[in-house]
Amino acid sequence: MEKTRRLGNLLKSDGKALIVAMDHGTNAGAPKGLVNPAEAIAKVKAGGADAVIVNYGVARQFAKELVGLGLILRMDLSPTMLGKGHDSTLIFGVKEALQLGADAVIVNGGPGVGVEEKTLPNIARITSECAEWGMPVIGEMSPGGFDSDPEIRTLENIKLGARIACELGCDMIKTIFKPGFRDVVEACSVPVVVLGGAKTNDDVAFLASIKEALDEGAAGVAIGRNVWGHSDPERMTKALNALIHKNATLEEATAILKK
Repeated sequence: MEKTRRLGNLLKSDGKALIVAMDHGTNAGAPKGLVNPAEAIAKVKAGGADAVIVNYGVARQFAKELVGLGLILRMDLSPTMLGKGHDSTLIFGVKEALQLGADAVIVNGGPGVGVEEKTLPNIARITSECAEWGMPVIGEMSPGGFDSDPEIRTLENIKLGARIACELGCDMIKTIFKPGFRDVVEACSVPVVVLGGAKTNDDVAFLASIKEALDEGAAGVAIGRNVWGHSDPERMTKALNALIHKNATLEEATAILKK
């Protein structure tokens, strides 16, 4: 089955994935670390990333550089830095994903007034469309929607959003980590990976949070700014790879980063 093969390009034999999110350009333009996509892709590939999330333009223009990585195509457009609101607009479909050789697609969604009315039907539409072609769908679920207020991002709301994505037919969930994350994982029938959130300068605390997420059942990560925005993206990717695929301790992962 095509879906099984495509998911195998994201989730390795241990059932886990190291995904680097590089789709920030449609929201933030050219942030430091993503100014040169070819260079950024090369660094995370060298560090051992399994897959990347990119927008249509990057997938089309840097196909050669993306060889050897699982390709996840962003289907929607979140508000830009000059925009407002927290919902996302669907702009691509399975046709574009197939044309570019994608292994999966990703769509924003989340429960909450002013967000769920638009984003949840987006997810339903894409899962229905992709089912015909064996294309996996990843639901990026944030309570309150894209870049929502921290107050609404409670563990219960994260769990709610993740379960809704399962019910709508998503094959994987990308969502926010909070202590007690095992409740989220147990509420889902598909793999759940954690997002990286805002850029931090505390490498040890960041790696500790990833280790905690993995210990609570996360199937890996889908992280952007804390990888390509790091002073050494390749080494950060190697540290994450050790945590995810080699069951490294926090101390071992930190040592990799500081070599």
